Amino acid sequence: MAMSTAQTLRRADLAGFSGYKSARSDTLQADIVLNANEFPWSNPADATGACRRYPDPQPGALLSAMAGLYGVAPEQILLGRGSDEGIELLLRTFCAPGRGTVLIAPPVFGMYAVCARLHGAQVVEVPLLDTRQGFKPDLDEMAALALRTGATVLFLCTPGNPTGEAISLEDISRVARQLHQHCLVVVDEAYGEFCETGSSVSMLPAHDNIVVLKTLSKAYALAGARVGAVIAHPTTIEAMRASQAPYPIPEPVVSLAMAAISNAAVAETRTRVEQVKRLRDALSQKLAVMPGVRRVYPSQANFVLVRLVAAEQVLSALRAAGILVRDMRAMPGLGDAIRITVGDESENARVLEVMKESMPLQRELA
Repeated sequence: MAMSTAQTLRRADLAGFSGYKSARSDTLQADIVLNANEFPWSNPADATGACRRYPDPQPGALLSAMAGLYGVAPEQILLGRGSDEGIELLLRTFCAPGRGTVLIAPPVFGMYAVCARLHGAQVVEVPLLDTRQGFKPDLDEMAALALRTGATVLFLCTPGNPTGEAISLEDISRVARQLHQHCLVVVDEAYGEFCETGSSVSMLPAHDNIVVLKTLSKAYALAGARVGAVIAHPTTIEAMRASQAPYPIPEPVVSLAMAAISNAAVAETRTRVEQVKRLRDALSQKLAVMPGVRRVYPSQANFVLVRLVAAEQVLSALRAAGILVRDMRAMPGLGDAIRITVGDESENARVLEVMKESMPLQRELA
């Protein structure tokens, strides 16, 4: 039987490595549990005693619920601390320290490069193309460069952060075919719920080198809980799980996440997502006709990227009004840009009001 891409690419020094086996890995139902050096009584602040014992490394109920949410089998999911842990585990598992290579398309989410550099991996960049239709990755060049450099992990962010563009499933499939047995194609769908394009999860049966990152931090409004999932071929999940610390999801977070993805909560989330999309489009339209705004990029996420004639002036005005937006000027190719998260109607109106008030000087500079 042919090896999967994950089996081919896993670090050679991790062959046969099964990771740390915690005391909670023993599934025997016991009346007296004395195998984890836990305290015999609950903390006074923990009235129910829910936190006295270590949590399940991969909570079964949450694993099943997340699998149902994304339409995959439980063995295709690894739960972790948001998408960030998934990025770290991919590098730990598939990049030899000090020798591995990772490929990204800036401007993009900074944690790909940060995690790679902390791991000692080389970061190879193929900048996004700034086109009339918005930013687009040069996928053919990315695939070719991945093959030339021996990259084992290629990151695609869709919708892009901070750029907002979506990549078609056909294009992702094409890259995955080109890199089969050579490189993992990691599709970060942190903002996928806001996107009109379908999820790359649907392509997992056809591509064992596609890895999808999901999170409950954005559309599900659990940023403070830190719940994410890696969705991939079972051999990829098995390899990554061996590289993971034993207890990634705290017990109180499990209960919160279960409630957040109940049928009723999911239905309400989807309604709210549609509302955010309407607010996003309205915000984009009003920004586009504002003096001093050079460009508003099309977005399929819950934010908009805006180029300004005088970004510093606008940022200063917003800060003075007690409003925080993201300064993107340090990112490659975005020296005049800010990113605005879509707020509620009153928050968006206030942002527009302050920006409009800061524009007179910009008309002279334009």
